[in-house]
Amino acid sequence: MNKNGRLNILLLPIKKTKLMVNIVLLNLEIMIYLTRRERFCAAHRMFRADWSDEMNQKTFGKCSNPNWHGHNYIIWVTVKGEPSPEHGFVMNINILKQIILDRIINKIDHKNINLDVEFMNGKIATTENLAIAIWNELKPSIEKEGALLHCVKIEETENNSIEYYG
Repeated sequence: MNKNGRLNILLLPIKKTKLMVNIVLLNLEIMIYLTRRERFCAAHRMFRADWSDEMNQKTFGKCSNPNWHGHNYIIWVTVKGEPSPEHGFVMNINILKQIILDRIINKIDHKNINLDVEFMNGKIATTENLAIAIWNELKPSIEKEGALLHCVKIEETENNSIEYYG
């Protein structure tokens, strides 16, 4: 193991009559996963404006109620990386918290996802689409801090959740 905590394995070339094995360098990195949980409440309606009420009802069920409905969402944002030799963090948890608050929670909490949340404009307000949109909102800010976004998990109800890995 080297000073960065990586295991280096070096295979040297071996010449045989019809076989040449090339040098292979295997770096096993230490990968840490850091998860922050936040919550928000929001209303939404799953529907397509170009479909009839009957088609929306058939496809989306009670979630296409024209008078909206809401959830108490729980979101988990997981980042990954190697701990910094300088401070030992993959990412400062307080910075991750602030990114989630600024980029997501402050924009969506107690709002109508269909009408009030800019990053959901033009999208059907499913939890799947919400997870993708949240990923796209968070990824650049997290990468600026030297971590990689690994997963966005959203719990819509105690029985239903979505995980998106980019």
